[in-house]
Amino acid sequence: MTHALYPTFARAPLSFERGEGARLFTADGQEYLDFAAGIAVNSLGHCHPHLVEALTEQARKVWHVSNLFEIPDQTRLGERLVAATFADHVFFCNSGAEALECAIKTARRYHYASGSPERYRIVTFEGAFHGRTMATIAAGGQPKYLEGFGPKLEGFDQVPFGDLKAVRQAVGPETAAILVEPVQGEGGLRPADPAFLRALREICDENGILLVLDEVQSGVGRTGKLFAYEWAGIEPDVMAIAKGIGGGFPLGACLATEEAAKGMQPGTHGTTFGGNPLAMAVGNAVLDVVLEPGFLQHVADIGLRLRQGLARLVDTHPDLLEDVRGTGLMLGLKARIPNKDLIAALRDQHFLAVAAGDNVVRLLPPLTIGQAEVDEALQKIDQACEAVRAAPAAQGAA
Repeated sequence: MTHALYPTFARAPLSFERGEGARLFTADGQEYLDFAAGIAVNSLGHCHPHLVEALTEQARKVWHVSNLFEIPDQTRLGERLVAATFADHVFFCNSGAEALECAIKTARRYHYASGSPERYRIVTFEGAFHGRTMATIAAGGQPKYLEGFGPKLEGFDQVPFGDLKAVRQAVGPETAAILVEPVQGEGGLRPADPAFLRALREICDENGILLVLDEVQSGVGRTGKLFAYEWAGIEPDVMAIAKGIGGGFPLGACLATEEAAKGMQPGTHGTTFGGNPLAMAVGNAVLDVVLEPGFLQHVADIGLRLRQGLARLVDTHPDLLEDVRGTGLMLGLKARIPNKDLIAALRDQHFLAVAAGDNVVRLLPPLTIGQAEVDEALQKIDQACEAVRAAPAAQGAA
């Protein structure tokens, strides 16, 4: 029988009926510890009471009116993000890819409005992932995402991640911006060195171009700061966010300074669903929790506990695990066996993780995760490694 859905996903043979905190439950009652969090989306876990209350309360009022009208909670969320960040303006959308599209358009339009329309090219980095639209796959530059979709959209110059010499060589009279993830997520949990980010800021200032950050995965507390750029002591000109800001509800945003956004006048960009009342209610509820005193410190502390435990597992299983990657609660294990095999073994232990590039297994638990759950996770990873090691012996005996 032909499946009704596009065959674009290699789905695990699992479905879940409900979730609670860091737990997911199948229809027949099987429980899984969720360190995938919907690929870093469920920042406050499943069915967080404050988010459920905010969404259901708004659902009884109004769902959608479009941006033809004022949306008070959209203004409120925008003001809160501006107050907490470098930005002066926010554009709300529905996803990370849309947020990056807006960021790319903002950067190009800035130079158009400044009288330099020839400046449209953007320097990006190998290993990056910015989304699945035609512009964002061109920005990411990975052949596996570009293949079969016709000519690559013009205007992106890729250089090795962390290579300042290559960046300087790539910047020219047509360059509009540099686009970088402070922590490459899909690319294998590779954090940019703070000195590298500071140098990128200097290069942008020296050349009159914009620094654009992709914090779709690293933002909203995931690294132990509200946004990862704070660790480097810099401020971008434009930033794309999504995932965690919606806590599971589709929500993205592009943040920009007054100067960077000067070209984005009425009619230059738009969205039908972006910033709808349901999404804004949830986004504001997420910020209520993430901005509570001590919340981000908890992320940093529990992230350190998890990282130290993972390092011990690397020492225990050096034949299977090579290294620990990442920061905060955006961590990964570089595997010596195919990462899909390790993820399958983890699933057998009722533990959910996510694959990443460079043969890495991503661990992206809810930011609300506790010590007991971290310890349980480490135990399950250890058991999965033992099972992987025992499997060849069992096959040989058979």
